[in-house]
Amino acid sequence: MNYEIVESFTQMMREKGIDKDILVSIIEDVFATITRKKFGQDARFDIIVNMDKGDIEIFLEKEIVEKVTDPTTQIDIETVRKLTDEPLEIGDDFVEIVDIKSFGRRLISTARQTLNQKINEVVKELVYNEYTNSIGEIVVGEIYQVRKSEVLIMHNKNELILPRHEQIPREKYRKGETIRVLVKEVKKTSNGAYVIVSRADPKFLAKLFELEIPEIYDGIIEIKAIARDPGERAKIAVESHDDRIDAVGACVGMKGVRIHSIVRELGSENIDVINYSDDPAQFIARALAPAKLKEIKIDKENKKAIVVVSKDQMPLVIGKNGQNIQLASKLVGMDIEVEKEIVEEEYDIDITEFQAELGLPLIERLLEEGYETAKDVIEADVKDLLKIEGLTKQKIKQIKEILSKELEEAEIENEEDEKILLESKSDTNKKENK
Repeated sequence: MNYEIVESFTQMMREKGIDKDILVSIIEDVFATITRKKFGQDARFDIIVNMDKGDIEIFLEKEIVEKVTDPTTQIDIETVRKLTDEPLEIGDDFVEIVDIKSFGRRLISTARQTLNQKINEVVKELVYNEYTNSIGEIVVGEIYQVRKSEVLIMHNKNELILPRHEQIPREKYRKGETIRVLVKEVKKTSNGAYVIVSRADPKFLAKLFELEIPEIYDGIIEIKAIARDPGERAKIAVESHDDRIDAVGACVGMKGVRIHSIVRELGSENIDVINYSDDPAQFIARALAPAKLKEIKIDKENKKAIVVVSKDQMPLVIGKNGQNIQLASKLVGMDIEVEKEIVEEEYDIDITEFQAELGLPLIERLLEEGYETAKDVIEADVKDLLKIEGLTKQKIKQIKEILSKELEEAEIENEEDEKILLESKSDTNKKENK
């Protein structure tokens, strides 16, 4: 029985990686507990555990007396003489070897349960310490179970959990496949250490860059910021501490060979690598590239920025479902808002307004040829206008002069009307303030 007990826990020691001395100490403590239960709290004993031989020996010490008053700690001389031929006298200590079978099934079963519990606690502590020291590091494991809400990974005979929210969307996981994950969090539970790993965390991307790009690992290039939409797109800002090395070029590699290996690992995630800048405006401009910005207004106090862009650049700035501007905001650490550039439209008048000056038939012919406003006619080529029936060079010159004069006068009147309106609003505001 001794051998069976020791052998079972020796095997556990090998499987769980428990130190031999720790296991011996646990076994000694457990058998000390059941020895006191059987022989009393005042019992004197020694427990010897020999892991190599697979043996446990318990030596119970009792004082030799003439008449026993406490059976737990005493033994009478007559009994001693029956048990041994050694010349022992009253007052000496008698050492009795206790057969583990004498403890009975109940105490042995208790011992086994206690041993299991204590060993599990040690294993839990070992696993907790191992992975706590590995938080933020990438480990390689094997998928051994795929569930609806999580993927279970085996690493060094320990279970790692990849929850759904830490997975790359649409990424397929298959049992038996090797997988790289980032150790994100370690928790202690009643059932053991709970190790959470991730492939969606921005730190996973940072670690992949560190593994694939020697300059980052060596500290020559520093990752300053990362924003990521896992499986879709990511932005990473880098800075070189060596003027001779281009940070973006080093990260991308010759013909993109370095960045491609990372992209493949992440399921073809699109990665934008940009140069970091201490200047917020320049950093924002780089983060929103290739969009061209007209103006950038920075509010450092509230960590906000307003970018002004032309109408044709709006889709580039915002990106699909707002992804580009959201990632840029995360990258620079500011709330970025977009404003469309206001282009002041030139004043113009519909050609139909000149019916009195040009006559209805001519107006109709101009409209048929696509000349809808005064400026359309003024800016038109004389050769094109000559194609219209009834027009000559002299007639075209007169028409253009009439339209230009009327347009100029109308524009001046419009500006004066706007000025009066603004003055009126200003007076109203002043009265309201008073």
